Amino acid sequence: MRKLRCCVIDDEPLALELIKSYVEKTPFLEFVDAFSSASLAVKTIIESNIDLLFLDIQMAELNGIEFARVVPARCRIVFITAFPQYAVEGFRANALDYLLKPVSYTEFLEAANKAMMWCKLVENSENVGNEQKHIIVKSEYKLLQIPIDDITYIEGLKDYVRIFLDNGTSVMSLMSLRTMELGLPSSRFMRVHRSFIVQTSKIKVIERNRIVFGKQYIPISDTYKSEFMDYVARNSLTNVKEES
Repeated sequence: MRKLRCCVIDDEPLALELIKSYVEKTPFLEFVDAFSSASLAVKTIIESNIDLLFLDIQMAELNGIEFARVVPARCRIVFITAFPQYAVEGFRANALDYLLKPVSYTEFLEAANKAMMWCKLVENSENVGNEQKHIIVKSEYKLLQIPIDDITYIEGLKDYVRIFLDNGTSVMSLMSLRTMELGLPSSRFMRVHRSFIVQTSKIKVIERNRIVFGKQYIPISDTYKSEFMDYVARNSLTNVKEES
């Protein structure tokens, strides 16, 4: 496993040097650069294939939460801050971890290990043909690798998604349904409603503009109905007419 390329952003010089020193003494991390503001780091973060970013939240000009929105999806973020009230916002920004200052090396190493685990799971989820076999999601304080074959459908619940599996269980993760949609192979999954994504191979029954999964009825909204009916027509052995 290659080293993770890291950057540090913090407007407090002592905190910046501390986290930089932690990166440099961690064998599986590669220090790339450190910045005193997010605005100075934009070009490097976007263009230099950074794997892991240790990011302060409370900064002038551009705070960490705002900056997280422009960080490439492949770059994992660990927020470092003196303010615990930002924790929920941090996880909504899809952060891997959230550390409170002053940060000990033990706490830092735990977060770095999570990042390494994430990268290993991502690599392991790809087969020789580069076909996506798994997704990795954060649920509470754990990273879970979920086989794509096991997913029946996903429901969006405001700031969370719930992933329903074939075995009747489900997994909750703090992310938007749009983020989930972008992370799934479009050849296998389809958005049928603003609150639902389904795995098309799992569809057994369609009834009155609804997809039936056991006792659960998934509505097909007007916004996505045309695309869904095209899918049905392509795979139907009989003429399919839209229900009014």
